[in-house]
Amino acid sequence: MQKAFTLIEPDNLITPVVVASPHSGRHYPDDLLRASVLDSHALRASEDAFVDQLIADVPRMGAPLLLAQYPRAYVDLNRNIDELDPAVIADLPRRRFGPRVAGGLGVIPRVVAAGRPIYSGKLSLPEATSRLTHIWHPYHNTLTNLLARAQAQFGQAVLIDMHSMPRASLGDLAGQDQNRPHIVLGNRFGRAASDAITDIASKALADAGLRVALNTPFAGAFIAERYGQPARGTHVLQLEIDRSLYMDEATLTPLPGFDDLKSRLTQAVGQMISAIGQSGRQPTAAQ
Repeated sequence: MQKAFTLIEPDNLITPVVVASPHSGRHYPDDLLRASVLDSHALRASEDAFVDQLIADVPRMGAPLLLAQYPRAYVDLNRNIDELDPAVIADLPRRRFGPRVAGGLGVIPRVVAAGRPIYSGKLSLPEATSRLTHIWHPYHNTLTNLLARAQAQFGQAVLIDMHSMPRASLGDLAGQDQNRPHIVLGNRFGRAASDAITDIASKALADAGLRVALNTPFAGAFIAERYGQPARGTHVLQLEIDRSLYMDEATLTPLPGFDDLKSRLTQAVGQMISAIGQSGRQPTAAQ
């Protein structure tokens, strides 16, 4: 079975920053392809295509890079493990579920982008449990360990959780190039990351020539909820990139501006790593 993630460690760890991409995985296993009513291209509609490539230079700047290998359509790592959808998984115990599950976007999604159903029937509970055992748990165990290491070594931990967003998700701003943000930073309105960390990221992105919006329309989902505890020195910023900047959203192919955007993001993340490293507090040695 394909490993759940790839972890690329820097030669020299110099920062409390961890960079991750939970939705750029593109290993579509045979059991998904057999069970789905969608073709392989349509299944990719929810994928944060090429985000892993945009941030590939992170380890050489001194930060670890965690990349999911399985796609969001198979297991959504930005959902809680108990966000199980009875409309797609058979024999679930009765329970209340939230709006993400109701919309078909639970930990094992029922739909891809634009609400297109993935399956014609239901998955068995053992099949769903197996996916979570082999994919969700290893990814989150590793992410937990990376943040704990950063906290122990640097006195704080900062997760930059990388995503991409459809241009259409920007609503009325999508057609207004002069106002449309290139990046949406989400810190759950201060609950997932401090103002100081958010300001560092905002400035770094702006210095790279990228327009930034905060928390609208994406403030952060499960990963920001679970790991963002600024009062305890653990910060999470969800960073959403407008897909139309770097790829054709219909064909899922890179655009000529891909390399330029990669260079800008590399500059911005490097600046974040440097600034956050300088702002970090070193833990006091045990007496």
